Amino acid sequence: MNIKKYIKLKNYINTIKYKLNFIKNKFTKKHKVSYSQCGEDIIIGHAFQYIGIKRPTYLDLGAHHPFIISNTALLYKNGSTGVCIEADPASFRAIKKYRKNDTCLNIGVGIDSKNRDADFYVMCSRVLSTFSKREAERIVRDEGQKIKSIVKIPIMSVNQIISENFKDKPNFVSIDIEGWDFEVLKSFDFEKYRPEVFCVETLTFTQYTKEQKLNNIIEFMKEKNYFVFADTYLNTIFVDKYSF
Repeated sequence: MNIKKYIKLKNYINTIKYKLNFIKNKFTKKHKVSYSQCGEDIIIGHAFQYIGIKRPTYLDLGAHHPFIISNTALLYKNGSTGVCIEADPASFRAIKKYRKNDTCLNIGVGIDSKNRDADFYVMCSRVLSTFSKREAERIVRDEGQKIKSIVKIPIMSVNQIISENFKDKPNFVSIDIEGWDFEVLKSFDFEKYRPEVFCVETLTFTQYTKEQKLNNIIEFMKEKNYFVFADTYLNTIFVDKYSF
């Protein structure tokens, strides 16, 4: 099974599991164990246990959905709050509706300090939507996807988002913003803000060619004194080596 088919199957299974657990939780008042794609939220929870932070704050860049394939939903269920960034207007409305204790912003993340509107490419598979024209064209070419629409969305730098929405810094940052992850990380002010934990998508894939591990992201984070706490192949979890 190629990675594209695997992701589609995994997403479908996660959706069914979420709906079944929603019905179950309504009667048993128990929460779903994991909302992430490959159990990343469980690993992140363990990292914060080791660090000694009970209710970490978070910044979710590319939140996508309030619960499905979410690295912050379990934290939210356990009493944490944070900021959810989602550029897709439809996805944003769902997040704002169900994550009422979070700050939810319908914006994109820029790679410089200029605030402006930018073209956001909404793909038929909305999880693949992106601000990157090159990435959108690659998805059309390699994934057989179509661009559903192009909408103007305001963008703001990650440092400004933190400055305006956190007293100090988020304890956890989740980054899944198709095609922009590395660029946003390079613009991050690690001297001013040092989240204890990052979760970053570090796998790129196409339907007709082999997937590729984005080792440039891993090496960059190591240079910033973060070590690989865990890797689920799709995502890598980094922890600040000075946080223990």
